[in-house]
Amino acid sequence: MNTAAFLLNLAATAAVALAVLLAAFAVGVRAGRHRVVDIAWGQAFAAVALTGYGLSAGHGDPARRLLATVLVTVWGLRLAAHIRWRSRGADEDPRYARMLSRVPPGPARTRYALRKVYLLQAGLVWFVSLPVQFTQYLPDRLGPLDLVGTAVWCVGLFFEGVGDWQLGRFKADPANRGKVMDRGLWRWTRHPNYFGDACVWWGLYLLAAHRPAALLLLPCPLLMTWLLAFGSGKPLLERQMAAQQRPGWAEYTARTSPFFPLPPRRR
Repeated sequence: MNTAAFLLNLAATAAVALAVLLAAFAVGVRAGRHRVVDIAWGQAFAAVALTGYGLSAGHGDPARRLLATVLVTVWGLRLAAHIRWRSRGADEDPRYARMLSRVPPGPARTRYALRKVYLLQAGLVWFVSLPVQFTQYLPDRLGPLDLVGTAVWCVGLFFEGVGDWQLGRFKADPANRGKVMDRGLWRWTRHPNYFGDACVWWGLYLLAAHRPAALLLLPCPLLMTWLLAFGSGKPLLERQMAAQQRPGWAEYTARTSPFFPLPPRRR
């Protein structure tokens, strides 16, 4: 691996991630809704992957570079499109509303949103995508571990995409208003989309795992998994659901696995 070229790549991708999130910040301030950052999240990952693909030309194996870039771009743009469709016409996301309510309205709140929402997520995008950037600079040809990583990525995209689709259909039916989604993949895990997201990033990590140096990148998928299962993903959403006191929520959580898909428990 060309170390100097890779370090230059790290600087360039950091600038790209920052640029995407700053553009989202400008849109959020103008719209008065900072939930636009969720759309920019997937777009930023795709932008970082595409930047790495361009800069790694002549350094990494062409097939490896292309595979890693396509996997990240497909995941990122699908997620961005889904969130854009889901949030059309919606008010501010309750998570950001609660966070920003700690600061009085005005310039101070805007600066707080910039630091705590946009700049933080720009840093996370860059850090979590480090295994992908590393993979793009590897001269090694694709091997069995890359096939395993791609398979794990496919499992993740299936859970995430199908879970989102099933939930969207459920919410679109007026007869389900106020009810708990407990069908399809949601019978096996309370968060198939979050579980799928974690699988996506573990699959991408496996593309680089055949190199001993990839052990240094292990915190990247670990951090993403922690955020989804214990940080800003599952816990916040479940607290919101519990506060709404939806009928059947307690029974649903008692019989359904919190994260990893498992057969529903018998009552």
